[in-house]
This record gives sequence, structure tokens and C-alpha cells, in this order.
Amino acid sequence: MSNIENITILGSTGSIGTQTLDVCRMHGIKPTVLCAAHSTELLEKQAREFKPATVCIYDESCYGDMKQRLADTDIKILCGMEGLCEAASIKTDAVVNSVVGMVGLKPTLAALDAGNKVALANKETLVTGGELVMKKAAENNLPILPIDSEHSAIFQSLMASGGSKIERILLTASGGPFFGYDTERLKTVTKEQALKHPNWDMGQKITTDSATLMNKGLELIEAVWLFSVKPCQVEINVHRQSILHSAVEFEDGSVIGQLGVPDMRIPIQFALTYPKRLPSAAKRLSLFDIGTLTFEKADENTFLCLKYARRALDMGGTACTVLNSANEAAVGAFLADRIPFYRIGELVACACENVKAHNSVTLDNILDSEQAAKEYVLAKV
Repeated sequence: MSNIENITILGSTGSIGTQTLDVCRMHGIKPTVLCAAHSTELLEKQAREFKPATVCIYDESCYGDMKQRLADTDIKILCGMEGLCEAASIKTDAVVNSVVGMVGLKPTLAALDAGNKVALANKETLVTGGELVMKKAAENNLPILPIDSEHSAIFQSLMASGGSKIERILLTASGGPFFGYDTERLKTVTKEQALKHPNWDMGQKITTDSATLMNKGLELIEAVWLFSVKPCQVEINVHRQSILHSAVEFEDGSVIGQLGVPDMRIPIQFALTYPKRLPSAAKRLSLFDIGTLTFEKADENTFLCLKYARRALDMGGTACTVLNSANEAAVGAFLADRIPFYRIGELVACACENVKAHNSVTLDNILDSEQAAKEYVLAKV
């Protein structure tokens, strides 16, 4: 059995959410709250299977449909950002935050205010509000347990450190479908190619971010906040096989890493059962079948999103919010067929150069920078 009995899942119909439910089925964990963006049909199916006390549909235009679908049940139905924050505030053993985008920041803060520990798959929470979130977690003596495979690997590696000082974090990256491409070649790629990740099955937003290497830029920022390191201590290694999920080098020169097949159920389950390890349905790793593990440097000159993620970290304040919001707007335009793939990096770079960030990191300033960056990008689409 797991060491937790019930959880809230924000983003239950997405890739991480549905795999979290796989873990729940295997270990008898009850989701008492389920939240989705707009997938009313799948959320209804999940609600009828797991019988949560509460569901939330973020898209307020879907509220009527959701209410009608569950009219024959006694499940409480919430909607919008207010509903999402209320859902995150319901007392539970853990809140799994797997929503997409900056939508995740307010519910994370609400969960911590309510005394709930957070299992975090929403990168944008720490990218935009890392200072606020980590401070609130510390004040409430609550853990932020990482679900991202890379941050879970770092977290697990640190368990063997004995309190030793971190020298470097070796953050691995698959390199995405366009590894080895130069700037000119990126101008010819299609949406279909961008959405075909070599190793992971993910949603469209994160798959696009993996193709631009923005996903790794966001993970770089996230690692700085989660593990209290300087940006220069995080080295990005392109590891095409996605078997070493990341590693930590300690002051004595020892490197400890976590390996496994690319299966998100492993880090999801560990975040929920920590510090215990329980049986998993994941395929077992055979190094003989893999044969070779390779590591190369990331090309930050070609992949501008990664370059500007480092620059935003150096700038401080709400610069990372500008970066993230510009990217969300640009990726949205790309997925809507309004811009070609290579323009994502260009628009992010332009926004980081031209949208003024606030020096002080407050929720109001974060939201102001989000809006300013979004408006800047959409005006150029």
C-alpha cells in the first residue's frame, strides 16, 4: 500500500494526470478531487470510475455541460480559476499539479496555504513564481515533490548524498526531434515533425517545448529553485536515449544519477509514495538492449529558447515570467498554424529583449509581466 490514501489531481485528463490515475489504480489511492481544463467527456468518465467528492472544469464555458453530465451524482462541481484554487485547498494527502502553463501558479500557492504538500509537474509554477512558492513551502514546512523525470532523478540522487555539498547538477535532455539542426534547417520543419518526440508521449505544448528546447530551459529554472543552486551549477547534457534522467556531482567528485526506461509512471509514483518505493508496472531497464549511452552539448545559439532561459535567470525579477509567457503565446500561435516553428524562438528572444521585467517578484507583478509579454508576442504574430 502507498503511504497516502487520497489525492487531488489538477489536470487529470492530460498525459501526467491519466498516468497518475494508473498509479492510483495499482496502489489503491483514491482521487477525491479531479480537475480538467475543458475535456468534459473524459472528466465525466474519470468521475464515474473514481467517484471523487469534487470535480473542477477550468473552462467556465464548459460548466453547464459538466453539470449536466454529472447531474445524477452528488459530486460537487467547480469551475474557473476560483474553482481550481478551491479544489487545491481541499485537505488531502497530496495535490498533484499537472496543469499546463501559468494557470498552475495560483492553485499551487492555494494548496500550500491550505497545508497540502504538492507533487509538481507544472514547470511554470516555479519558472514564474519560484521565489514565492519556495518561500511559502518553507513557511508551512511542506515539501515540493518533483514529478518531472529529470527533477525526480536529481531528487532521488540527493537522497544518497548524506548532506554533501552539490558541485553540479547534470540535467539531461533528449534534444527533441531536431537535434543537430542548424538555424536554416529549422525553417523547413513542419508541425507534424515538431509533435513527434523521439522518446516520450506528451501533450502538444510540452512536446513543442521539447522541440525548441524551451522545456529544458524551463527545467533549468525549475532546478535552480527546487535545489537551491546557482544557474552556473546546472549543466545541460543532450542524452538521446533518455535513460539517465539526470545526475548530481558532489564536492568529492562522485556522480550519482537515476536511470530507467522513459516511463512517467515511475517519477509520478515516487512523488506519491516517497520515501517508499513500491512495485511499478513500468518496463524494466536492460542496459544490454540499450547498448550505448551518449552525451553531447546543447546548441544554445540555434535553439534560442534555451539561450534566453539562461539570460532570464541572470536578469532576475519577473524576467522568467516574460520568457514563459512569451513562449506560451508563441507556441499557441504555432499550434494554431499562425506562425512557422522557427518563429517561436525568435518571438521569445524579442520579448525578452523588449518587454521590461519588474525587479520585485510579487503575484501582481508576475501577472502584469505575463500579460505584457503575451500582448507583445500576439502583436507580432
